[in-house]
Amino acid sequence: MRITGNVILITGGGSGIGRALAIALHEGGNSVIVAGRRLEPLEQLAADVPGIAVAQLDVADPRAIAPFAASVIAAHPALNVVIHNAGIMAAEDLLADGFALDTAEATIATNLLGPIRLTAALLPHLRAQPDASILTVSSGLAFVPLAATPTYSATKAAIHSWSQSLRAQLAPVGIDVIEIAPPAVATDLMPGHAQNPQSMPLGAYVAETMALLEAHPHGPENTVERVGFLRNAEREGRYDQTFTMLNQRH
Repeated sequence: MRITGNVILITGGGSGIGRALAIALHEGGNSVIVAGRRLEPLEQLAADVPGIAVAQLDVADPRAIAPFAASVIAAHPALNVVIHNAGIMAAEDLLADGFALDTAEATIATNLLGPIRLTAALLPHLRAQPDASILTVSSGLAFVPLAATPTYSATKAAIHSWSQSLRAQLAPVGIDVIEIAPPAVATDLMPGHAQNPQSMPLGAYVAETMALLEAHPHGPENTVERVGFLRNAEREGRYDQTFTMLNQRH
């Protein structure tokens, strides 16, 4: 991925990591389009940062993907990078009376099916663009799950696996696939994250992520130092201890 001069689509960019990345990439000389489910944060971002384009999209709605892809390509024909950042994270008590699947199904639709469907819709266009890249956003929890958020952790593990396969399949046509795997970051992704002293400050996270993109523009992974505790647990032979430690803290 070029660090500058791209036309970049970021999903879930109205808040949190997506918003901060959108601003950093815009300031770095890229044209940025931010998509999100809620219109108000998008309009606020456009007002705060003139030059960033916004478009409404619920990535969990399969009927919305194809018309959205067609409209964003028509409006931005040089689009060459997509960052699949949209995601939801919620606790699930599998032993609760009346446990329903609503949260699990919504999480899978947004975190996993959304990137798969949007990639399929954009891939014919991206294949024709120079220096095309697809960036996925997984999580440190892709490698060691948080038991309180079983479906979120599972979707991020699936995104990690899917990114590897996508990378292998797209290598012959020259499209970079870079997996961004954040640690816990101080955002409102889940209640308490922003106030948790164990969460990495958002500004520090985005600054390190951007530096890693510049240093390793072809990936395959973008992992800040703090996420190594989870990312490397299995390869370093400390998975069980890490799982226990992570879930005792929560």
